[in-house]
Amino acid sequence: MITYGDLRDSGKNFGKGFLAALQFLTIIPLRRVFSEREIGHSLVYFPVVGLGIGGLLYGLDCLFILFLPLPLGSALLIVALVLISGANHLDGFIDTCDGMAAGRSTEQRLDIMHDSHAGSFGVVGVCCLFLLKYVSLLFLPGSYRMAALLLMPVLSRWAMVYALSAYPAARNEGLGKTYKGQAKWWRLAIATLIAIAVSVGLMKLSGLALMAAIWLIVLILAGFLKRRLGGLTGDSYGAINEMTEVSALILVPLIAGGYF
Repeated sequence: MITYGDLRDSGKNFGKGFLAALQFLTIIPLRRVFSEREIGHSLVYFPVVGLGIGGLLYGLDCLFILFLPLPLGSALLIVALVLISGANHLDGFIDTCDGMAAGRSTEQRLDIMHDSHAGSFGVVGVCCLFLLKYVSLLFLPGSYRMAALLLMPVLSRWAMVYALSAYPAARNEGLGKTYKGQAKWWRLAIATLIAIAVSVGLMKLSGLALMAAIWLIVLILAGFLKRRLGGLTGDSYGAINEMTEVSALILVPLIAGGYF
């Protein structure tokens, strides 16, 4: 249960937790060093920062549509998302593709993922990912465009919080391990409530169906990675984020009413 100390800590670290989430999830150069507790408390604000990213994407989309053709505007949105996040999650996705495809054992997969160089499987994987995101944006109905652009980063950042909280770490060092050590259930509960509130606010009851579908996808992805790696790593969380983003883009119109 949540203790008085947890609540006091939550209030005390409100600003620092948000700044830690902002520093980790975006390229905003805060240049601050946060304690492990502050890093852990930032998990509460992952969906909030995601909503800010979504708001920026939607604002850019409204701007692009005024003077650019839809295909070009959609491509620029993908570029903007990569720039906003500093390609951190993409790097994890690429490393995960390399490790899953080229590794023959748990140790070999972890070693490949730890290598900073991108392999051929990672390059192919990220090209397929960009293609899916681009086509999803290109055929996204206008009536669902706002909901999709806002929910895509909200639910993908929530997915990382869930994966951190529900699955063991594959390594005993690194930033992913630090987050895992601070992933308390009540932080996941708060992040989940925020994600549900945003989903329902944008899509009403369909938002609950979307959350359930995203949760199922995360279960499948995280379960697969856990079996192959013995747990999850920082790269795994990035891969889950990227896969959840493209899943949200596809699922929002499907659940809300269809593409046509």
